[in-house]
Amino acid sequence: MKASRIAAAGAVAGAAVLAVSSPCFAHVSVQPEGEAAKGGYAVVGFKVPNERDNASTTKLEVTFPSDHPLSSVLPQPVEGWDIKVTKSRLAEPLEVHGKKIDEAVTKVTWTAEGDGIEPGFYQKFPVSVGTLPEDTDQLVFKALQTYSNKEVVRWIEVPQEGQDEPDNPAPVLALSAPAEDGHGHGAAADDKASDDAEQASAETTAASDDSGGTDTTARVLGVVGIVVGAAGVAYGVLAGRRRSA
Repeated sequence: MKASRIAAAGAVAGAAVLAVSSPCFAHVSVQPEGEAAKGGYAVVGFKVPNERDNASTTKLEVTFPSDHPLSSVLPQPVEGWDIKVTKSRLAEPLEVHGKKIDEAVTKVTWTAEGDGIEPGFYQKFPVSVGTLPEDTDQLVFKALQTYSNKEVVRWIEVPQEGQDEPDNPAPVLALSAPAEDGHGHGAAADDKASDDAEQASAETTAASDDSGGTDTTARVLGVVGIVVGAAGVAYGVLAGRRRSA
């Protein structure tokens, strides 16, 4: 009896340790390539792992935030997937580069043309987005993941600060501080261009001076040649007259 109780207790303890040490299930997420700076543009990738052993992921629907609409959403083609971009009219038009935009992308849908994401694999879906808002630190993209067995996993729960991660968290894109205006780099480039121009001007001037010197020398030699030739002719004429006399 004692041995059996010890074995049972050990099994329960082992199961508890396994449960605690098991990693969290992967979920649909979004990450930028580099940084996603406020007020700028970025390329972000929606990472979709397949969490089923007996089904493939055949569809992904990503809803873009309506509280911070993006004026530009350009999905990158993904081999083996059909892409549909859905636009909707905005309640309040956006002003981008002096132009008013009254509609924005509200959803992007990727549908597998073949087997999709098979068990044990994941797929990334890149999208170029902008202009990123400056009045928030993050963007929430709710997503629906559909499997080949018709199961739909809804990644739509918004994580809350100070609370445990929900079972089906929505993909959240963290925004970094606005990028610098780049005046320093621009000034350096201007200085370099100015230096190059000055160097080119100096070389041109030197070449011009060299050319001027060469021309002057040629002219002097030409004049000397003419004088020598004239003197030779005169000498020949005088010599002929002396012989005749």
